[in-house]
Amino acid sequence: QVQLVESGGGLVQTGGSLRLSCTASERTFNYAMGWFRQAPGKEREFVAGITNTGGNTDYADSVKGRFTISRDNAKNTVYLQMNSLKPEDTAVYYCAASRIPTIVLRDRYDYWGQGTQVTVSS
Repeated sequence: QVQLVESGGGLVQTGGSLRLSCTASERTFNYAMGWFRQAPGKEREFVAGITNTGGNTDYADSVKGRFTISRDNAKNTVYLQMNSLKPEDTAVYYCAASRIPTIVLRDRYDYWGQGTQVTVSS
């Protein structure tokens, strides 16, 4: 079972940037990867996803044009570059891995990290 560990969260002002990282315990090439977030009192929602080769990506409308997902399979790491952050981006961000490597899904992920807190102050 793959273990996922997120890092890079923190406190940032509106308009600022953060880069989240997710490092896996085994080869990420076997998995499509995704980022999700959950704000207090809200359901967890899809943020971005990427296929195993990085050839296809998908983004939630709320982050399109501001966030970029990427991966470095040599380092077993997936990234989420977040720019132009807004207070509504405040949430716990989770990394997830899907055993369907060649399609970006918005659900049906198999493995999850523990999450990293992102707080955007106004």
